Amino acid sequence: MAGTGSGGTVTMNDVALEAGVSIKTVSNVVNDYPHIRPTTRAKVEAAIEKLGYRMNFSARHLRQGRTGIIGLALPELSLPYFAELADSVIRAAEARGVVVLIEQTSGGRDRELDVLTSDRRQLTDGLIFSPLELGPEDAQALKVDYPLVVLGERIFGGDWDHVTMNNVDAARAATQHLIDQGRRRIAVIGAHHGESMGSAALRVLGYQAALAANGIALDTDLIVEGGLWHRSTGADVTASLLDSGIEVDAIFGLNDAMALGALRTLHARGVKVPEEIAVIGFDDIEESEYSAPSLSSVAPGREQIAETAVDLLLARIAGDDQPFRRVITDYSVKARESTRA
Repeated sequence: MAGTGSGGTVTMNDVALEAGVSIKTVSNVVNDYPHIRPTTRAKVEAAIEKLGYRMNFSARHLRQGRTGIIGLALPELSLPYFAELADSVIRAAEARGVVVLIEQTSGGRDRELDVLTSDRRQLTDGLIFSPLELGPEDAQALKVDYPLVVLGERIFGGDWDHVTMNNVDAARAATQHLIDQGRRRIAVIGAHHGESMGSAALRVLGYQAALAANGIALDTDLIVEGGLWHRSTGADVTASLLDSGIEVDAIFGLNDAMALGALRTLHARGVKVPEEIAVIGFDDIEESEYSAPSLSSVAPGREQIAETAVDLLLARIAGDDQPFRRVITDYSVKARESTRA
């Protein structure tokens, strides 16, 4: 059996000796060079597994003129959706041998512009970027000289790959779920009046489409302004909605944090969920499954978003010059106790 390198570290030379091949052949296998005989590849892979060899990604990236680090810029890590998205991106990147440098923009326009032009970009091979304030008028700022993948709904149709969720159809499905439970006075909380682009506007469009498809008249009093999508927002606007005396038999929180805040207020007011008011959210964060009652929600394809964004970015880093792609992820409605007794 081959020995190991200094300090007990298994080297490529050790693998070559174990497999009875040259170091060059081992290098070709670990770099997935296509023109290798299956029997030779099998011998090398068996030696790698037996010895527990781990490739030195740092050395590999240096030889390729790369850092092996990708950037991830998100609006607010205190929001559970973005925290869980960051976790998904990190796991997807680790599985592909790269590290993630995370930056928080706090949803501020200046901070978002700074992320795009910062000297920190020299530390990363590319950037996955989720803007919250930049809009179509800022498209020029996204024409950068490094690989870029944009997430979200703020800016469409530029010279970059784009991964987004199906906000309109997913919100329509969430509203339809409430309608299928016999609800007709459905309030939507978290609207941003005057917004034409972004998650709030698109999800309200889906809500309105579901009402129209079922012959339910739109009552604008049931579209409630939300501001920041935090639990406290959901709790406060739900309290105001109840105090207004407007008839409500269901609440659609435009994200899970607001829906969880709504559940808190309904519990404090002694309102039975779902018997008197049903509640559904959007994002399917882990907390939703463990709230009391458990929260129905829309799962927008977070894992798919993360893996697709990482794969698109790494392809560009590797030199992919195919036309820029726009990927819309799948969604599903997770029906739980807050809408079904």
